[in-house]
Parts: sequence; structure tokens; C-alpha cells
Amino acid sequence: MSPHAELVSRLRAAWLSGKTRPMEYRVAQLEALGRFLDEKQQDILEATAADMRKATQLDSAFIRKDPYGVVLIIGPWNYPINLLLVPLIGAIAAGNCVVMKPSEITRNVERLVAETLPRYLDEDCFAVVTAGVEETTRLLENKFDYIFFTGSPSVGRIVMTAAAKHLTPVTLELGGKNPCYVSDSCNVQNVARRVAWGRFFNAGQTCVAPDYVLCSAEMQEKLLPALREAITEFYGPNPRESPDFGRIVGDRQFQRVQALLHSGHTAIGGQTDAEERYIAPTVLVEVQQNDPVMQEEIFGPILPILTVDSVDDAIAFINARERPLVLYVFSSRKEVVNRVLERTSSGGFCANDTIMHMTIPSLPFGGIGQSGLGSYHGRSSFETFSHQRSALLRGAGRETLNTPRYPPYAPHRLPLLRAATETKRRATCLLL
Repeated sequence: MSPHAELVSRLRAAWLSGKTRPMEYRVAQLEALGRFLDEKQQDILEATAADMRKATQLDSAFIRKDPYGVVLIIGPWNYPINLLLVPLIGAIAAGNCVVMKPSEITRNVERLVAETLPRYLDEDCFAVVTAGVEETTRLLENKFDYIFFTGSPSVGRIVMTAAAKHLTPVTLELGGKNPCYVSDSCNVQNVARRVAWGRFFNAGQTCVAPDYVLCSAEMQEKLLPALREAITEFYGPNPRESPDFGRIVGDRQFQRVQALLHSGHTAIGGQTDAEERYIAPTVLVEVQQNDPVMQEEIFGPILPILTVDSVDDAIAFINARERPLVLYVFSSRKEVVNRVLERTSSGGFCANDTIMHMTIPSLPFGGIGQSGLGSYHGRSSFETFSHQRSALLRGAGRETLNTPRYPPYAPHRLPLLRAATETKRRATCLLL
């Protein structure tokens, strides 16, 4: 292992241990940084003088929310209207011009948006582009001032690479394998209904759906009949005939999801129909960590269950993988919920329910790491599409107040310089 890799590994181990999370630890480290600045002040001045030879009050300072300019929004196919228009609302509110690229997989929605939306918006500032993979690649060659993409991590990397050529900022709303830990202390029927709803809504084609369950072997025995009962309650004895159960969006996606059914053992469901692109609500047990169903986001109506011995084992399992878009935990014990919350990292977190966290407008929605970059929803949508422009408005007069900052510098002028620049608060330091 190289020295750099060893260093990063050591720091990551410390971070995973939870050492940096307590407030007392953070305060202590900030106080230590303050001592460094106080105790090494003269050394810092001498070092900066040797390297660079350098050494607000009565003004108006503020942050102005400016639009970025011309924004590109690339929407997905699983919620083709919502996930295109919600970011569009934020972009419009922030004052941008927008190019929208709906998914080519949902052709009817793509055609509807392309043909009708421009009639409602100012065509000088808003446009819809219909494009497949090749055309989208060429579209990304253009310089945009901001790019908002919702889709898979693999395509997200392509979008980010294209954006990097122009140093264009991005928001990437990606997916991932969202864990759902079910502790032994919970109402099994409630858990089953809420997990089944979150997993099988839209035939599982939801980026925030619980992707797999972690629980004890004892809880699995209780959970299976409760899940079977919930599925029957929602979709009847034959979900294929239910008007409330969806279908996989396309043939290629159907074949991919169908192949995942070979993982583990089918405890519930498993029926398929290629002509209808139907896959029944399915629960898999005896799933292994290296099975295909555990290697990628499922994005279909399949729920694997893996058994763990304790909450700590569940936390270790989650932390050994990429950080998910959302993490779910079910428990009637607050200490269990807080333990999972404090010792893991994810884009979002939801206890004792699924999906509902993203319906609260005051909560920013987004991923972390491989599950995404940036956030939106509610006010956060406006913030995402706004550049926070720092501004200082200084009067043209009162030049005598500026005299201490001008060279030539002398030690006796240092107190005046500090008085003219520092903010009046305890333990203030100024880095020039």
C-alpha cells in the first residue's frame, strides 16, 4: 500500500469509528485550531512575509442570489413528469434559461412534453430537446452554466465528465442500494405494510425504494407472512390483475430485473410475463452478499432479505458499501434508531416508514457519494439553481479609514488595521 493510500485508509477508519461526530470533539478541535493561530501568530506572519511579502466596517455586505445562466435538465423515465418539472420550477424561480431533455424511454411523455410544454413557456428562454444516447452525448458537448441530471450512477459519471470540460457545476440525483434495517423490537404488521408499499410502488421503479432488508433470522420468520399478507391486501391474490400494480418500463429493463430473480430462494412471488413486462411482487431469502441481486440497484419489484445477528452487524454491512440515497430503519426503540443514524452516512434517512421523507418540502433531497451530488425540493431547488454571489458595497469617501491597510506597513499600525477589519466577537481571528 502506498503512503497516501495508507493515510486515506487510516483517516477513513477513524471516520467510520464515529470519532468526529460528537459535538464536544468538534468544539475541541476548533479550539485547538484557535490555539494554533494564537500561539503561532508571529511564525505565520514571518512565513507569509517570506513567501509573499504581504500582510469592514461601515459597509454593506450581503449575499445576492444570482441565476447561473443557461441550465440543462436531464430527466429520467421512472417519474418522467415529476422529475423533470420539479427541478424546472427551481430553475425558473432562480431566473435561469433552461434546456429540458426528457427521457427517450418514456416516448409518450417525451412527445407530450416536447409538443405542448413550449406553448406555455417563453420560447426565447425555455426549450425541450428530444434525444437518444448519441444526441444527448452531442448535447453535452455544449457549454452550459449548470447541469441537473437524474439517473443512474454510470450515466452520472458521463454527465460529470462532460461538465468538467467546461468546469460546469452539476447536481447529480442518482440511485443506489437503499438498506432497510428491521430490528426485533417493532410492530411486524406495520413494518410489512410500509416496506411493501415502498418497495412495490411503481413496480419498484423508484430510486428511494428500500432495496434490501437486513434483519435477524427470527424477525425474518415473522416478516415473511406479514409481507405476504400486505401484498395480498394491496394487490389482491393475483397482482397481475390489480389495476394498482405497474409494469416494467421496457424489454431491456424487464430482462435485467428478471435475471435477478435467480438470486437466493423465492419466498413470495416470482411469477413473470415477458409479453406484459410483468414481474410479480417478489421476496427473496437466503440471499448472499455476492449474489447478482446485491451487486446493483434492483429498480424492480424484488425485495431481498439478508439476515444479521445485531444492529452493529447491520451497521457494519451498510458501511462496507457505497453510501446510499436513503437509509431506512424500523424499531420501537429510539436508541436503535439513533445508533443507526449516528453511525452511518446516506443522502437521506427515514425511521419507521419508507419514501415519505422526500414528500416534505422543507427537507432537501439528494444523495451523497455514489448516490448523488447536491440536493433540491422546496427552497433547496431555488438555492441549487442560484449562485450565491458575495457582495460588498463600500462608500467612495472616508478614505482616512482605509489608510491603515495601505503600505508602507509598520508595527505600530497593526492595532489600527485590526480595528478596521475584524468582526467584534469573542475569539475572532483574521486570515489575510
